[in-house]
Amino acid sequence: MTEHSLYLIKAFFLGIIEGLTEFLPVSSTGHLILVGKWIEFFSGDAKVFEVVIQFGAILAVIWIFRAKVAHILGGILTGDRFSLKFARNILIAFLPAAVIGVTFLKEIKTVLFNPLVVATALIIGGFIILWVERKPQSEVKTPNISEITWFQALMVGLAQCVAMIPGTSRSGATIIGGMAAGLKRTTATEFSFFLAMPTMLGASVYDAWKNHESLTNNDVTAIAVGFLAAFVAALLVVRALMRFVANHSYRVFGWYRIALGLVIILWMLV
Repeated sequence: MTEHSLYLIKAFFLGIIEGLTEFLPVSSTGHLILVGKWIEFFSGDAKVFEVVIQFGAILAVIWIFRAKVAHILGGILTGDRFSLKFARNILIAFLPAAVIGVTFLKEIKTVLFNPLVVATALIIGGFIILWVERKPQSEVKTPNISEITWFQALMVGLAQCVAMIPGTSRSGATIIGGMAAGLKRTTATEFSFFLAMPTMLGASVYDAWKNHESLTNNDVTAIAVGFLAAFVAALLVVRALMRFVANHSYRVFGWYRIALGLVIILWMLV
């Protein structure tokens, strides 16, 4: 097996990891950093691979929710009140992370992309999930996505900013942030999916454009392979997650994060 073939196999494997973890509250970026280090996959100093293959996962979400996306886009053009309100909420939630991401993306990659940061964020995030899940769903004030207020959308957007720290989890931050703001678990999960569309599309396009001159043919091929693998894996995960949250809490993911974070710290100390 050639070195290039092995490189593409590793990219395919990481694409699967991305698709499986992107929409779970366990941090896909954290898993990519850890697994990439474990299998000795070097994606370059710019870390474009880890960012761009996320778009494969988001395309899976767009495909699954294509009917709702088309309905909302059509409603915006016709002035439908719900569609306009929903678009407003997505924009409000999107802007904080967009501004911070464009301003500090390079510094975030340089300083925070390391196992210790990932482990710490995993553990802290796990305890936050356990704390938020203590609130009974029967006491939730906003059960439907059509009832989300602009302030709740802003709270979700601010929570998404924290997810720029590797190991935090974008989906975890937005879902748990939404639940803390009063959204029902299933509502927070669905809103997180829709918010991921502009967020991850913007991050992927911006990062690829900003670093396109440094990408080699091997980089582009690896990104394409990882992109496809992430798309297929995410198709399976998103449907399964929506069924899961209808009847279960996120506590299991909270405990998983804490356990994984402790294992990483022990691994670093050995």
